[in-house]
This record gives sequence, structure tokens and C-alpha cells, in this order.
Amino acid sequence: MMNIRKNFERGKANFGWLDSRHSFSFGNYYDPDHMGFAKLRVINEDWVKGGQGFEAHPHKDMEIITYVLEGALKHEDSIGNSSIINKDDFQKMSAGSGIVHSEYNNSDSRPVHMYQIWILPDKAGIEPDYQQLSLDKVSISGDLKLIASGNSSGSDIILINQDVDIYIGVLENEKSIKYNSKPRRDAWIQVTKGSAKISGRILDEGDGVAVKDENEINIETDSYGEILLFDMVH
Repeated sequence: MMNIRKNFERGKANFGWLDSRHSFSFGNYYDPDHMGFAKLRVINEDWVKGGQGFEAHPHKDMEIITYVLEGALKHEDSIGNSSIINKDDFQKMSAGSGIVHSEYNNSDSRPVHMYQIWILPDKAGIEPDYQQLSLDKVSISGDLKLIASGNSSGSDIILINQDVDIYIGVLENEKSIKYNSKPRRDAWIQVTKGSAKISGRILDEGDGVAVKDENEINIETDSYGEILLFDMVH
């Protein structure tokens, strides 16, 4: 079963300095039919103007993944981290027992285009944690790359506190990928750039799809597409 969430159906918020699209209910956008999916609570696509950003604010008991598609984001937090999240970088912040952080566009003139993803943790009150990963997209063209997991570890994998595997897929020139889903697990696929055909259904940039009870997921493109795939316990 596949339920497609089209880009134009997502919630919208525009504060001048921030233009945002919400796949699930967030802030002033509320839709009881879209409160999250499996362990996913937030998928926000944001554009932040030059010199602008999110002032220091708290989080608690949430796994927060930031993925920068264009530009660079400056991050500072209450556990001593200060970093620049560049294009194609992934950042994980386990808010745990409590953390305060700020995020600002690192440029005064160029916008930042990014995704922010919130995942419900498997337990509350853990010690806050931070990780950052830089990605070479050229090296993974035509394949799925595991970038974050609660079940795998390594220098090129972000550890998250939940039974979720996050993959990035980069496809071009009619390449295709087959993903074999595991029993009793759900998947969400978000098209972050270009377009992709997911088991015969065409998804454009900004579209997402919830996948349940599908043994095999076929992912292909006629030209160019980038996706994030979340494989999750129910």
C-alpha cells in the first residue's frame, strides 16, 4: 500500500525570513490526518534567507536530523558544539534530557535550503548528543547509502536512538534501485531533488510517500532524482 503526500498538499508557513513546507502537523499547521508516520514526527523543508535563522530555543526527547541541500547553516548548542553544516552535510542532534540550540544561515546574502526531520526516540531522558556527517554524492550515484541508523554503527553512519534506518539515494540517467523491505516495518520516501518513480508512481520534488506491506520497492528516474528513504519499525 502506498499513500502519496504531494508537495502542494503540505502545510505552508512563510515568515519572510523563513519559507517552510510541512509534511506533518507542525507549529500553526494542524491536520489530524497528517500527525506523523510510524516513528517520524516532522519532515520540514525550509528556505532561510541570508543573515537570518532560528534564535536559541530548547528541545527535549527528540532525534533531530538536519540535511542541507544548498548553502550552509551555523549551529551552536548548550553542550558546547559550534559548527557549520555545509551543503550535502547531515547533522544529528539527540535532544534527550534537554538541549538549547540556534541555527543561522552562514551567509548574509545566499539562502539556505534544508530539510529538518524529527524522529521519536526509543526512550526518554538520554544524555544529549551531536554528530555530523559529510556526504560525497558522486560516490553513491545509482545506489542507496545508509547514513543514519539505530542498528548499525561506523565512522560514516550517524547513530540515532530509535529502530530507524535512513538512506539517501541518488539516481540519474535512467538508473534504478530495488529496496527489499523487511517484515513488520514501514517506509517513507521523500523526494528531495528532481523526480523519481516509486514502484510505478511518479513523485516530483517535495513529494513523499508512505509505504506499507510492500515486499519490494522499485526506485527509478528518467533524468535525475534524490530521495531520502526511512525504514522504520511500526
